[in-house]
Amino acid sequence: MSDPESMSDPESISGTGSISGTGVTGDAGGRDPRIVVIGAGIAGLTTAHVLTDAGFEDLVVLERGSDVGGVWHHNRYPGLTCDVPSQLYQFGFAPNPDWSKIWASGSEIQRYHRDVAERFGLMNRIRLNTEATAADFDDDAGTWTVTLADGEELIADFVICATGVLTNPQIPDIPGLDDFDGPVVHTARWDESLDTAGKRVAVIGTGSTGVQVVSALAPTAAGLVHFARTPQWILWAPMRLPQPRIVAAALRSMPGLHALVYRGLLGASAILPDIVRNDTWRRRAVQAYARLSLRVGVRDPELRAALTPRDQPLCKRQVVSGSYYRTITSSAADLVTDPIREITADGVVTADGRVHPVDVIVLATGFRAHDYMRPMSVTGRDGLTIDEAWRDGPRAYRMTAIPGFPNLFTVLGPNSPTGSISLQHTSERTAHYLASWLRRFARGEVDRIEVTAEATDEFNDDVRAAMGPTVWNTGCNSWYFSESGTIDLWPFDRATLDRMLAEPDPQHFHLTVAADPR
Repeated sequence: MSDPESMSDPESISGTGSISGTGVTGDAGGRDPRIVVIGAGIAGLTTAHVLTDAGFEDLVVLERGSDVGGVWHHNRYPGLTCDVPSQLYQFGFAPNPDWSKIWASGSEIQRYHRDVAERFGLMNRIRLNTEATAADFDDDAGTWTVTLADGEELIADFVICATGVLTNPQIPDIPGLDDFDGPVVHTARWDESLDTAGKRVAVIGTGSTGVQVVSALAPTAAGLVHFARTPQWILWAPMRLPQPRIVAAALRSMPGLHALVYRGLLGASAILPDIVRNDTWRRRAVQAYARLSLRVGVRDPELRAALTPRDQPLCKRQVVSGSYYRTITSSAADLVTDPIREITADGVVTADGRVHPVDVIVLATGFRAHDYMRPMSVTGRDGLTIDEAWRDGPRAYRMTAIPGFPNLFTVLGPNSPTGSISLQHTSERTAHYLASWLRRFARGEVDRIEVTAEATDEFNDDVRAAMGPTVWNTGCNSWYFSESGTIDLWPFDRATLDRMLAEPDPQHFHLTVAADPR
């Protein structure tokens, strides 16, 4: 292995070399690495559980929110529902038989996350209302300094960014938005004191969030206008279907059966990567169902034409709903597809000059999906910042490591499978992968772990090639695209993900051990 030029007095070792370590003795090895995990959503909770279960005790989780759960804590808008079946949308290490619905509500998912954190003893490791504003690598000491918003500094051997994808809200740049006299609320920062009943409501944005909030608010609003310049394909599904009590009772009383059901659903979900990656009869069947859902749900030809996307079904993040078409065809809601020209003190003006008077504006405009750990400032070896490293868009090695940033890892980082594979499963595989590196550190075999630029380039070249035949690459403009025009998704199947995250490949890393270990 070659080591970075900035390493002072290092002794380069191969991936199989070993020396005696010093420090704390525990189940994980001879010394206990100091670990800072940033984020307590799906990725952070998984990482904290897997690593502490592996014996790593010197671990703290920093969460800027007032509770765990990440996106499920911050998003509380009316109608919030997960579009993944609840018996699949759970941690493999924390089965929950007692979901009330086949597709769980956001509040129920958030209660589950809180229960998991408490049940596995993670709350005493999580610091809520604690924002990490900077992380800086010390070339001489080989450690990270994590700076908090209040000025406190934490010293860590490893920093793990589990900050997720859907974190920072995307606020549209619409002229006059700040001049509106009424409430303006983004769905990711919902004001729970806001009462929209009897009000004229504008919802801006399509996608799952826009569809859900329109369906939830329209029945009680004095009038609702959905500004949907770019319509999306919607798969009809009975989202409010309850989980039968007898099913919950059976799964609760027979954990083995519950494990079998979970593994079965996880296995069945492997069909989704095949659908998005290959133009087979399966993809065409799902696309045909999307078109059928629109035809059956919207009988009026003119309205149906306005709701018909120009791109292929599945090109964007698929929307699932059992109520949107019924809502938008009712007298409770109106669809506007003209672009918004400006917002005035009392309404929305579209490009055709029409003024739409409203009392409340709801922004269902999504997230800055490619921020990852930012706006936190991250500075690695030789003063390299994350903004400099990602000048041409976010890129990493197998979703986990970034050249120039030793002993820093990401969980659900760039190219994570947000559109095809269970994020809980991906987080668990990644956390076990990181535990393998930490064990080597604990045994004194390595002090600094930095992925090579060559291995990162090779992985990203493979991603680019594999992305070609995917449905995401068929011509739509989606939030999957980064600023540089690359598609920030996982274009492989789950077997490839499991293989790549099975065990670290030392040949892809600069591995360095200090001549005088701690």
